[in-house]
Amino acid sequence: MTHTTNAPPAAPPRRAPAWWRRPWIVPLLLVVAAFLAFSVPPYLTFDPSLSRLEPPEGDGLYYPLLVAHVLFGAVAMTTACFQIWPAFRAQHPRGHRITGRIYVFGGVLPAALLGFYIGWHTAAGPSVRVANLVGSALWLAVTIAGLRMARRRRYGEHRRWMSRSFALTMSIVLSRIINVVATIALMPQVDTTYRGSVELVQYSAASIGPWLSPLLLLLLTDWLLERRKPAAGRVRRGQ
Repeated sequence: MTHTTNAPPAAPPRRAPAWWRRPWIVPLLLVVAAFLAFSVPPYLTFDPSLSRLEPPEGDGLYYPLLVAHVLFGAVAMTTACFQIWPAFRAQHPRGHRITGRIYVFGGVLPAALLGFYIGWHTAAGPSVRVANLVGSALWLAVTIAGLRMARRRRYGEHRRWMSRSFALTMSIVLSRIINVVATIALMPQVDTTYRGSVELVQYSAASIGPWLSPLLLLLLTDWLLERRKPAAGRVRRGQ
């Protein structure tokens, strides 16, 4: 006589929430589109006089590399949005892998490497120079760490590192906003602290964004990652 047991039915695969249940997706796409529409077109003319960054005198290599840096950065920002989109990642895994490779090899890696040259030769002063060099190094390091985790199939760690990479990719947007706010905040001191020099005010304001923006976004990213840990633990214990 044989005995059989009825195995519990397999749980249906979890689906990512629809895009409209992630209210930050559409605003993020709109912000990135607006930023790129404002920042990229002047460099498509290949006219150094339209550059938003002042090329150093006598350096003929700076502007072409700056154009390449901007274009690779635009690729990174565009593909990054699809990388962190949960519905796209869940419903189109092949598309996620393809855009991920484009993000790394056609966006972050060349943009970060070019960032070392652009950062070192900036005309914005030593504080911005160091901030750009440190930012490029961090951007490169966390992205490579995320790529290595994916190749080792350690996808949880992969997502954590790539979340940090995304934060650094988007830090340029927040940096521009911080620079404007800093300029407005410092301008009342132009006749006291800065002895009437508006140029010094602009240099000081320009050095705040490159430092504060990546720091704030990395702190926010790690805070969000830590918040998700207990929920993930409860799911595992319930299984």
